[in-house]
Amino acid sequence: MSERLLFLTGHLAFPRLERMVAGFGETARDWRIHDIGVKVAALMTQEIIQRRLPRPVEADRVILPGRCRADLDALAREFGVPFERGPEEIADLPAYLGHGGRAPDLSRHDMRIFAEIVDASKMTVDEVVAKALVLQRGGADVIDLGCLPDTPFDHMEETIAALKANGLKVSVDSANVSELERAARAGVDHLLSLDEETLRILPDNSSVVPILVPRPHGDLDSLQRAARIAHRRGISAILDPILDPIHFGFAASIARYVELRAREPEAEIMMGTGNLTELTDADSGGVTAAMLGICSELNIRHLLTVQVSPHTRRTLQEHDAARRLMYAARADRALPKGYSDALLQLHDRRPYAATPLEIAELARELRDSNFRIDTTQDGVHIYAKRFHHVAGDAMSLFPHLGVEHDGAHAFYLGTELMKAEIAFKLGKRYRQDEPLDFGAAVDINEEDATRFKEMGHTMRKAGEGRAEDASDT
Repeated sequence: MSERLLFLTGHLAFPRLERMVAGFGETARDWRIHDIGVKVAALMTQEIIQRRLPRPVEADRVILPGRCRADLDALAREFGVPFERGPEEIADLPAYLGHGGRAPDLSRHDMRIFAEIVDASKMTVDEVVAKALVLQRGGADVIDLGCLPDTPFDHMEETIAALKANGLKVSVDSANVSELERAARAGVDHLLSLDEETLRILPDNSSVVPILVPRPHGDLDSLQRAARIAHRRGISAILDPILDPIHFGFAASIARYVELRAREPEAEIMMGTGNLTELTDADSGGVTAAMLGICSELNIRHLLTVQVSPHTRRTLQEHDAARRLMYAARADRALPKGYSDALLQLHDRRPYAATPLEIAELARELRDSNFRIDTTQDGVHIYAKRFHHVAGDAMSLFPHLGVEHDGAHAFYLGTELMKAEIAFKLGKRYRQDEPLDFGAAVDINEEDATRFKEMGHTMRKAGEGRAEDASDT
């Protein structure tokens, strides 16, 4: 028997939810929907559920609308089954349920991110530590200290000690062998980059794990020789055939990664993506997804990232999101699709939560005069009791609103309508009183999100009656 799911909803959403659940086919044969007796699903409260949900609940899980604020633990104790908060929009239900009827598990990954601080030698110890902690919060597993040519790094040892004291893994990246020797003596975890000649700076059975590169560039034979030397000397190593920029050997370098994996099926391999993300004028999220897809196929488990150009300022977070996405999809033997929206930064796969007809039906049913704002494929909708207008831009809607003499309400509606216009033009999901979701491109600030909701609640209360007045104009 498949898992028994029970969905709680309201009158307006029931038919649409019923059609969507039916679309799951055989997977949904033991799924049921219960109309809790409110018109709008988001209005159901914990008390309403406790009064109106029949007992016993014959389900393995009960899924509530995402906007329902009921105490899930209290409901689970009372009814004896787990309650969980589903997506806010019915359109997002398939992605939420994921493969096998459960939300995707994005907690797992098998790739380590080395985040380079390229100008560490020009920074103070405190500045390096502060930046490293930010990188760690963004997903970095190893902090890579970049050394610069002709720039002394006199405080390298002190910097390494400070990072280690903060519980961080550390690597040093230098073309200067003497700097690499100092870093090894200071207790780093990794050295970038050694070859079959410079590997001699490490003693036998060293605990330092070097990243080995070919010398000359592109020579996989030399890289394999270095790997064999490291193995004979009891040194664990990571191999990096080097990713080259577009038009400077990019395609050939991808081929080298494929060939190296064929030659060395068990080797640990690194890919440094900075030559692509930093040196290509394209949003880095999609680039990162494609490159980590290659890494996932080739079992490349070590990534070197750089964030120097302003257009790559979120590359670290994108790598973290991509490694989780690829792991989940590979574990399911599936396409990396329908697991996460973190890398859908400009355009959403499902930008509209409702159709124009559904919005029109909802507008006809409304019995209060608070403005609601939504987007569909035909534009931005603003509607309330006996009021409904749609346009492709916010300015075209303003003359219909009747808020010329209500500054606070006009400010609120202007903010929301411009946000809705941006979402409509980009193909992003718009949710009233919530920030637009740009995935890994922007941190989610819970404090700002709460302020959005509070401002929306205050403005709607202050504007009660405004839409009814506007409908008479």
